[in-house]
Amino acid sequence: MNDRKKNDTTQEIFHLTGKRLLDVPETALFLGLKPRTIYNRIGPKAKDPFPVKPKRIGNKILFDIKELERFVGSL
Repeated sequence: MNDRKKNDTTQEIFHLTGKRLLDVPETALFLGLKPRTIYNRIGPKAKDPFPVKPKRIGNKILFDIKELERFVGSL
């Protein structure tokens, strides 16, 4: 299965589960990136900041799936 088809299938799975907020590993899976890439780009000193602002609840870093979809749609 090619990466694009795999990523589309992953996005459909998240829609079917009805999950609104994704943690970093789930966000990485959703976008087809590695979690380390996201962690590196959300840090305060990131030279190339991640384009989607995370929500921080306690120690959890979460991303809104709707904002991620808007970002992917804008590419």
